[in-house]
Amino acid sequence: MKFLHTADWQLGKPFAGIDDPQKRAIVQQERIQVIRRIGEIARAHQADFILVAGDLFDSSTASNATVSAACSAIGQLGIPVLVIPGNHDHGGPGGVWEQSFFQREHTNLAPNLRLLLKPEPVELSSAWIFPCPLLRRAESTDTTAWLRLPEVLGGCSSAKPRIVLAHGSTQQFTSQSEDEEANATATNQIDLSRLPAGAFDYVALGDWHGTKQITPTAWFSGTPELDRFPKGEGHDAGNILMVAASRGQTPTVTVAHTSRFAWHEFAFDFAEDSNLAVYQERLETLIGQRANEDLLRLELTGSLGVRAAGQLEQALESLQGAGQAFAELGLGIGLVGGRGHCPPMVVLEGLEAVVLAQQVERAVAAHREEPRSEVVAHLVDILLAEPDEGVLDHVAGAVSIMEEGGGISDERRFILRHCLLDETFSRQWHGGGCGGAGWVHRGNAQ
Repeated sequence: MKFLHTADWQLGKPFAGIDDPQKRAIVQQERIQVIRRIGEIARAHQADFILVAGDLFDSSTASNATVSAACSAIGQLGIPVLVIPGNHDHGGPGGVWEQSFFQREHTNLAPNLRLLLKPEPVELSSAWIFPCPLLRRAESTDTTAWLRLPEVLGGCSSAKPRIVLAHGSTQQFTSQSEDEEANATATNQIDLSRLPAGAFDYVALGDWHGTKQITPTAWFSGTPELDRFPKGEGHDAGNILMVAASRGQTPTVTVAHTSRFAWHEFAFDFAEDSNLAVYQERLETLIGQRANEDLLRLELTGSLGVRAAGQLEQALESLQGAGQAFAELGLGIGLVGGRGHCPPMVVLEGLEAVVLAQQVERAVAAHREEPRSEVVAHLVDILLAEPDEGVLDHVAGAVSIMEEGGGISDERRFILRHCLLDETFSRQWHGGGCGGAGWVHRGNAQ
């Protein structure tokens, strides 16, 4: 007898960390698309049914659009799909499973979906299923405890394989840290060691988003579509499990990769401008020429001149704007500018998708409490290092921010260029080097 084991679809997951709404929608939609790939594997594997070990939805209050999309995709699979609620979509009062909209869509679009809300044996033509549903988000008792009762197996024929369907952390391996919102107290714990020896042929687990074998007969399938950056070595996510089981035999389990998106973390330190070519080469090796198939967390540190910073900005625009990768960017880059080699002018923190414009913007924000002359000195450092139109636009924008204004008129822009570049203006640094705080007007420009 063959079946597919999957879990943690978390349909409707918001992906709030992806700023671009269009790209966020693409990632959300892929969690629906992966159901179709699961169906293709089910047909090729000649699976009798599909088990979803909890968290089909990301929330117990899934939106109507998410419910409709899920039921439509499941209905097209063409074979039975058996589901238990997990901690995200628990089976408590008022949850998604009780909503009239879900029940209508279930009936009309996905009659092959079978929701298992009670801890009782379910007989199929080729197997016995023993569901252990979560009826609240955080359960203090072991949901598999009912399987220890001697009368549970009394009416089950000995010929069909017996399969447990559960969601939570096991005593052998804790998956609680997988859920960033989990309580500090131990909840949803499953003690596999207390199940009657030899009574069950396979335990299909959900909650941990990576594929992991716990015992010869117990596995976490993991989420079928990657939904976060790597959590460390051995966290093999983006799979489903193809299982062949027989009564009293060790199951045969085959991992099938189903995820379309790849999630990468990449850190690079710029010691000098020439490192930009090395950075681009390593990034090319990581993601190649793929488009809209990679999510990238960049951690960039070091120092760059204005020209190199501009080239980096263009490269980042290609990653984000052209859709080559959905970039989450952490910048710690100092700008080298002025006459001579200054220390990094400002260190950036947070997630930004541009370089130069955000540097001058944050320079202003970081020095709001200091004399305006120091802020202007920082901006002049940038402009004198590379006095072209693009840099001037960034500086002009920074001045607008500094003055709490909206935009900047063409006339003011012309005056800004004249004032910042005219020979009648010069900087006078107090304290030596590039760390001084003053700039002195020696002319009469307006």
